[in-house]
Amino acid sequence: MALLEIRNVTRRFGSFEAVKNVSFEVNAGEFFTLLGPSGCGKTTILRMIAGFDLPDEGSIVLDGVDLKDTPPEKRPIHTVFQSYALFPHMTVVDNVAFPLKMAGASAEDIRSKVKATLDLVHLSEKGDQFPHELSGGQKQRVALARSLVNRPRVLLLDEPLGALDAKLREQLQVELMSLQRDVGITFVFVTHSQAEALALSHRIAVMNAGRIEQLDEPSKIYGFPNNRFVADFIGNCNLLDATAADVQGDAVKLTSAGLGTITAPSRPGIKTGAKGVLALRPEMVRIAALGEPLDLVNRFHGKVREYVYVGDVTTYIVFLDNGQKIEALAPNAGSGRARFFETGDEVQVAWRHDAGHFVLD
Repeated sequence: MALLEIRNVTRRFGSFEAVKNVSFEVNAGEFFTLLGPSGCGKTTILRMIAGFDLPDEGSIVLDGVDLKDTPPEKRPIHTVFQSYALFPHMTVVDNVAFPLKMAGASAEDIRSKVKATLDLVHLSEKGDQFPHELSGGQKQRVALARSLVNRPRVLLLDEPLGALDAKLREQLQVELMSLQRDVGITFVFVTHSQAEALALSHRIAVMNAGRIEQLDEPSKIYGFPNNRFVADFIGNCNLLDATAADVQGDAVKLTSAGLGTITAPSRPGIKTGAKGVLALRPEMVRIAALGEPLDLVNRFHGKVREYVYVGDVTTYIVFLDNGQKIEALAPNAGSGRARFFETGDEVQVAWRHDAGHFVLD
């Protein structure tokens, strides 16, 4: 049985439905992420799990017990916020000890648990400092320590890395994964960052307009999106409108206006005449000079409109002869060379017959 169950939950604010009949389960020890754009309902779900808000319909069940009559302070659930929410007049030790003191733990129990938890988040030497003396990353570690010190059944994390700079966010992502693995507590994480969700999660629920569009492992959501929204929202993706012209076993011949025939992998449910979109990741697209031999079945002529250099790779934005925009990712592996093509260069773009994922409209 799942540790946490969200059963047909709906939440309304006046006539607006923020969450629409949502159901999912979270397993014990899982790093589960609710991902979606602002206003999609993910934080509302988190607040209902914490008990700060209540569903209008449906139920939230933890360890087989419906939580509807359990106030927030009685739920074995803690929340970490983006704002840290530390007590400014308390030292690090006192901030972390606060939940234990409220629970009436003995002085010795508090001392040992606080020490062990500060060791876990690598802040043992900061125990006597106050929040204003800490960096943003250290404050977030203190907030994590305070939430973990009495080992809740579920830890809710509401955009906990949102206030940090990019390099520190990346560092704390690694630490969060390690911490979750070490303590074995179930994490329910809310973010609008696709990269964060893909990097951290065991499973992701992609939300849009109060509903779950797809729930699966990160690699499945990235490589096999259920629909156009998921394909477009998760990472960068080329979306080519197409029609299935011929389905042959594990391959489908698509026709796309002005391009002609595209070969793509087939899947159950695709029939001749079906309309949809080919979702094609930029890293699957090869860019090459005109005349360079390319043994790839899908090959088209275009012109470089722009490029984005980010150090290890360059993203080329190519417009094909029919006006279709294609992004191609190329590694900057050439010695001393930052890019291989200039704006205005005529090129060819190509991809394998088994690349991409045809999504039905």
